[in-house]
Amino acid sequence: MTKRFGGVAAVDGVNLQARKGEIVGIIGPNGAGKTTLLNCISGYRLDGGDIRWEGGSIAGKAPYRVARLGIGRTFQIVRPFGSMTVLENAAIGAMFGSAHGRRGTREAFAIADQALELVGLKAKSSSPVAALTIPDRKRLEVARAVATRPHLLLLDEVMAGLNNVEVDEALEMVRAVHATGVTVVLIEHVMRVIVGICDRAVVLVSGKVLAEGEPEVVLRDERVIQAYLGERYAKRTRS
Repeated sequence: MTKRFGGVAAVDGVNLQARKGEIVGIIGPNGAGKTTLLNCISGYRLDGGDIRWEGGSIAGKAPYRVARLGIGRTFQIVRPFGSMTVLENAAIGAMFGSAHGRRGTREAFAIADQALELVGLKAKSSSPVAALTIPDRKRLEVARAVATRPHLLLLDEVMAGLNNVEVDEALEMVRAVHATGVTVVLIEHVMRVIVGICDRAVVLVSGKVLAEGEPEVVLRDERVIQAYLGERYAKRTRS
């Protein structure tokens, strides 16, 4: 796929496949095209190429249609509905993400309750969103996406800004979601996340795939070290 903004190719001839049941990690420097790649999957119009999902093209489909086909996603900057409770926020995903049309309120709340339990927020379901910490707001973002009942979940830096303990907790959350049968594609800068849960790592640089393969192998690739990780990281992993 290719996506341009003016004369800049933010995604430049990227060929990527997520196999059923995988966790695929996408890494690379800022401005590499990682978020644009997810945006292409979830609704941006392409300037070239195609996106195939379950036998058909979804290139350029409206985001709500992509969601109803079974692709959920989160965003770097979380934007919950501030006037609603945690449960009501999660229920929004259940109401409007269904492949079978809008769900009724009772069913949506039941699905939202399950999603909150999965991400560890059920105890705060009646809390106002304003009372949540940043880590919990990220969990709510995941819960809202999970409540759409996706087959594929796109996670955009859900662990950014978290401390080590919070990252460990977020790792367990992703594992729990994946264990329900959801395929996961995640963008992440925390390398222990990539090594810890990903089946494959894909490195984007300047909108192109620089390397792809098993995380431990990719992170030792000299091209990846030079373009993204740096010698300081390389020395730590070699020692």
